[in-house]
Amino acid sequence: MNTPSAMVVGIIGAGEVGSQLARAAIQLGYEVVIANSRKPETLQGLIEELGPSARAATAAEAAAEGDFVVIAVPLQLVNNMPVDELAGKVVLDTNNYMIWRDGHYAEIDEGRKTVYELRQEHLPRSKVVQAFTHIQAPRITTAGQRAGAPRRLALPVSSNYPEAVQLVSWLYDQLGFDAVNNSPLSEAWRSAPGQPAWSALQHQTRAELEDNLTKARPLPPR
Repeated sequence: MNTPSAMVVGIIGAGEVGSQLARAAIQLGYEVVIANSRKPETLQGLIEELGPSARAATAAEAAAEGDFVVIAVPLQLVNNMPVDELAGKVVLDTNNYMIWRDGHYAEIDEGRKTVYELRQEHLPRSKVVQAFTHIQAPRITTAGQRAGAPRRLALPVSSNYPEAVQLVSWLYDQLGFDAVNNSPLSEAWRSAPGQPAWSALQHQTRAELEDNLTKARPLPPR
């Protein structure tokens, strides 16, 4: 896949994952526009660290300016993302559904929807894709290996849109990881917390991740 280095990555969420993905994007030669839940000026320290390829903005600005956009914040049942600015764009959702943090979402607990399907419903004109959900944030820029390395780590990717899977697979490869396509979004429960693919998330090769996804069993309602 030919992805031009001049592209701009919008990132909504400047916590551990969002900040590390900003570093990764800049490593790949991208420009970054990053937002948090407060005002852009609160990101001054991070922007100084990231350098001239990054700037702080509001969530709507990051969404509007990104050629593709990362959402690195948990899902809220009532949408809080800029729908119009994200329309037509690939949106990478790095969120995992965590009951201890999020509370209980009945549609997920009862197996009717995955967290990514809910995000897609919130953003009906966007192309939502599960990405970077199975790696600790600091390892995004440190754990990658050359293609073909015997213990190269693999990460799952799920989407209803093949072009979104293609983009994330390309990003994984550029950062030193293999991609395992676990599409569509309705299948993303196979890599959810509590499943075999989650339990081994830091150490799986492509073959091991593929095997663990097949071993997944619907979790009982919680």
